[in-house]
Amino acid sequence: MTETQNPTPRDAFELLLAGNQRFVSGTPEHPNQDAARRTETAPSQQPFAVLFGCSDSRLAAEIIFDRGLGDLFVVRTAGHVAGAEVLGSIEYGVSVLDAPLVVVLGHDSCGAIAAARAAADGGGVPGGFVRDVVERVTPSVLAARAAGRDQAEEILAEHIEHTVDLLLERSRALAERVAAGRLGVVGLSYRLADGSAQLVASRGLDAAIPAAS
Repeated sequence: MTETQNPTPRDAFELLLAGNQRFVSGTPEHPNQDAARRTETAPSQQPFAVLFGCSDSRLAAEIIFDRGLGDLFVVRTAGHVAGAEVLGSIEYGVSVLDAPLVVVLGHDSCGAIAAARAAADGGGVPGGFVRDVVERVTPSVLAARAAGRDQAEEILAEHIEHTVDLLLERSRALAERVAAGRLGVVGLSYRLADGSAQLVASRGLDAAIPAAS
């Protein structure tokens, strides 16, 4: 689709998906990655989406969504666990930079989720601050299992959706914009093998979530 100066949440979502489709098909355009864009964005930024994803080295946002400088305001933590700093960063991207879309990006074979599953099964819990990451993912594992969903992809979807809901529960700024129709918050599950991002949660958009395959 054609890029606009003031995209709606739907516009932003379609821009993001179009870039991912180019990446999956092996036909990236590498938009906004030249000297002209560098000069254009030096004075200010107007990203069309805030992307909150896992820190995994295989989830480089501008690559997998085929975007460039000034397009995405990116926040990343292991297991996409959200603390105060994350919430503040996302609110900045939405309230100050006026991004109309927030994306929570999880992925298969996530080490944080695997560690949380192991801990829930009675295995050891990592030491240091890694323990904090695992403890913040564990509620998603327990919630999925309580609902009879114990497959890896089901737990991943639960954790992504849990993160989407947590952002809206803890941030009045985000919740008010969604209620006003000015913001969409979606959860995407990324597949490492084929590079595709699948929708698993949607708030503020009328996007249809595909049935589990």
